[in-house]
Amino acid sequence: MGAWLDETLTWGNALIFFLWAVILLVIVLGFVTYAIYFERKVIGWMQLRIGPNRVGPLGLLQTVADIAKLLMKEDTIPRKADRVLFILAPALAYIPAFAVLAVIPYTNKLYFADINVGLLYYVALSGITTLAIVLGGWASNNKYALLGGMRSAAQMISYEVPLVISVVGVIMLSGTMNLRSIGEQQGDWFWQWNFLPQIIGFAVFIIAAISELNRTPFDLPEAESELVAGYHVEYSGFRFAFFMLAEYVYIYAIAALTTVLFLGGWHAPLAFLDFVPGIVWFLLKFVFIVFFIFWLRATMPRIRVDQLMGLGWKVLLPLALLNVFVTAIYMELFIKG
Repeated sequence: MGAWLDETLTWGNALIFFLWAVILLVIVLGFVTYAIYFERKVIGWMQLRIGPNRVGPLGLLQTVADIAKLLMKEDTIPRKADRVLFILAPALAYIPAFAVLAVIPYTNKLYFADINVGLLYYVALSGITTLAIVLGGWASNNKYALLGGMRSAAQMISYEVPLVISVVGVIMLSGTMNLRSIGEQQGDWFWQWNFLPQIIGFAVFIIAAISELNRTPFDLPEAESELVAGYHVEYSGFRFAFFMLAEYVYIYAIAALTTVLFLGGWHAPLAFLDFVPGIVWFLLKFVFIVFFIFWLRATMPRIRVDQLMGLGWKVLLPLALLNVFVTAIYMELFIKG
């Protein structure tokens, strides 16, 4: 898939690229549809409930029905809202979420864009969604939406710092920010993957990533018990659907990025299992990370705002910096020496 991207851009190549982008969009939308169903089922089982089971066989069409209902709802805009920003915010939240998927490699030969600064590209684009959430909260002209937007700005900016620093150790060990190269350099034995030598960075990355997703136990921006629904309280219909879509697309992106950076990407956990196609190993690790994110929602209570900020600045940031220093010392003593 990646080979034609390196050729001279022609109308034929542009058409192929567009078709692959459409295919990726369909795959992602399918993932979002059934990730929501899977999440509701998993949480139901953990709470000794059945979960969705009415619409379609085993409830498999429940999310499709929910989305259809959402898209048919009236699209309302508050009279005193900033109309332009109110309309712009949902699209601005979703577009970066889909754009970051361009640099995710699924196997050594299955990828869309193989750029040297793929990791930097991911971090830079994902930060734009913070602006969209703040804009949506402010443009709604609603005090609850504004509070949710301000909380989100504080939370996402605070946790983006340890998130980025936590992957510096991986960049130092790999010597590159190219995601495909990072995946390639991890071996066919699980102890050669980055999550073991970078265990501190891995722990910081997972916690900060869940906070960036605004997921439980860090879902303060949309805390229903205090802020009704947070920054999207005034949104309805397909604009509300765009915010929800962005959240679940980021779950897809974070799970794929974690797999590539720390879990060996498409490599088998044991070398004698490498007869299994790489895409299968990638998908198994990917599904495990997605399940873990849903598992947390069923298990952990929401933490307080002061605890959230204290964890980010007083715990995760020092640990991320410590990981960089420890990695530098390790490289000096055992790799360069």
